[in-house]
Amino acid sequence: MKIKSNLLKPIARRIARSIEQMGLAAPAAQDLVFQNLIKKGRQTAFGREHGFDKITSHEAFLAQVPIRDYEALRPWIERIKTGERSVLWPGLPKYFAKTSGTTSGVKYIPLTQDSMPNHFGTARNALFNYAASTGNYDFFDGKMIFLSGSPELDMVGKIPAGRLSGIVNHEIPKWLRTSQLPSYPSNCIEDWEQKLEAITTETLGQDMRLISGIPPWVQMYYERLLQRSGKKFVKDIFPNFNVFVYGGVNFEPYRAGLEALIGKRIDSVETYPASEGFVAFQDSQTESGLLLNAASGIFFEFVPADEIFNENPTRLSLRNVKLGVNYALIINNNAGLWGYNLGDTVEFVSLNPYRLIVTGRVKHFISAFGEHVIGKEVDAAMLAASKAAGVGIVEYTVAPQVAPPEGGLPYHEWFVEFEQTPGDLLRFAQLLDQEMIRQNIYYEDLVKGGILRPLKITPLPRDAFRNYMKSQGKLGGQNKMPRLANDRKLATALLG
Repeated sequence: MKIKSNLLKPIARRIARSIEQMGLAAPAAQDLVFQNLIKKGRQTAFGREHGFDKITSHEAFLAQVPIRDYEALRPWIERIKTGERSVLWPGLPKYFAKTSGTTSGVKYIPLTQDSMPNHFGTARNALFNYAASTGNYDFFDGKMIFLSGSPELDMVGKIPAGRLSGIVNHEIPKWLRTSQLPSYPSNCIEDWEQKLEAITTETLGQDMRLISGIPPWVQMYYERLLQRSGKKFVKDIFPNFNVFVYGGVNFEPYRAGLEALIGKRIDSVETYPASEGFVAFQDSQTESGLLLNAASGIFFEFVPADEIFNENPTRLSLRNVKLGVNYALIINNNAGLWGYNLGDTVEFVSLNPYRLIVTGRVKHFISAFGEHVIGKEVDAAMLAASKAAGVGIVEYTVAPQVAPPEGGLPYHEWFVEFEQTPGDLLRFAQLLDQEMIRQNIYYEDLVKGGILRPLKITPLPRDAFRNYMKSQGKLGGQNKMPRLANDRKLATALLG
């Protein structure tokens, strides 16, 4: 019976129309968001300290509010943790989203009553828009699984705190709870492998139609399902499974491996959520890029990525962005983050509507020799080379080798876990190097100029990356493997 999908169809169509309108009027939507943020911000300690009463335009805002990372924002967060009200946003946050930073330890990102619709509402809108634009409402009538962090919360002062993916579990409406898996007890299991076993037990035999999670951990789930069931493909276990929702990493390097496990190609919906805000989502199955979430409580600024560490970088509003430029993403939101450097880099692929792709992280790049290789480039090169060679890739990361122990010119070292190691690894490395030359002109100059030798591939044994993540306590959930590093800390750990 299609009771639920029939009831949700008119809602989905209405949401899809509003998303289309938002996409066509994004700059105006951003103007309205900015005005509302400043109005509320005037009621806060931060607003008083930064002269929000004088701010009437984005230009005036730039003069009053510098770009900050979490460390620079920490003093205000600490005041909130002691119970002080209206520090960054009126009142107290509803939650703290806990994230682990490489330099800041545990971060406590405020989520307010005003900002919660940005997180849950956007995820809902992405699914409803997909259903309305494709006509596929069937997944509403079956079970859905969201592979996420534990929903258990602890208290920081008077404020509940936990992982964002776990917090969202507390905001799921009743109509979705009846379809959602895993159960609350299974979702609370901290050990990923034990949790995976419990999830597999609960979902075998269920009518799973939508699966959501980060690709490498979803792959582990698929493998466990096949192992437990004895089936050849996931489609044999879940014949009605037809939508995969993901975020956090580029799906394309994983697509072939996942679809080989499923046994067919299915629709996918990409999302761009962060603890600090839900930035964008895939609004089309035919157009590339993610639609910027321009009317959901976040005012975005864009800094040319090569200026982000300057004392006074250029800060652009949405109206002034250009196609094909790598921007560092700055957010101002209705949870009280002001001039906040999200740490991500993006590039617009369309300005009508405003669609972008995530190109990497501000701190995840290789520029040991001035080449500034970014995540988008290594993903594109690996995807092209693996397709050309017919090679399956499980996972990979790249690091510079500045002083090769074997002597000779320095190079980029690619640590790759293959589905099956190519018979001619040298030929595959040559293909990959040719693709990198196509992606990055500076890399091409360095190789052709005799500064760098062509890249080297170091194949890693099966489960090398999973074992590394497990050793770091980051197996499963929303954790991701860095694609790039400008040093060899990760490389040394993988080799060890």
